[in-house]
Amino acid sequence: MKHVGIVRSIDTAGRIVLPIEIRKELDLMGEDSKVEIIAKGNEILLRKYADSCIFCHGKENLTDFNGQKICRKCVEGISKV
Repeated sequence: MKHVGIVRSIDTAGRIVLPIEIRKELDLMGEDSKVEIIAKGNEILLRKYADSCIFCHGKENLTDFNGQKICRKCVEGISKV
């Protein structure tokens, strides 16, 4: 994905519109699509919400590693490599 800088206004309800190109690239087109909002200092980070392990797609015993969800079973498997 190429880096894109786009300026958008925030409406009175605090909403912004994500450009269609970004929504398509990240597969955020469905009504059930979710983004995670993270505030760090004076920055706001939006990223596609993942509620499952990036490797096996399991949903139990998840831990966060560098912004990615990984389950305990996959962590143990990786540590053996």
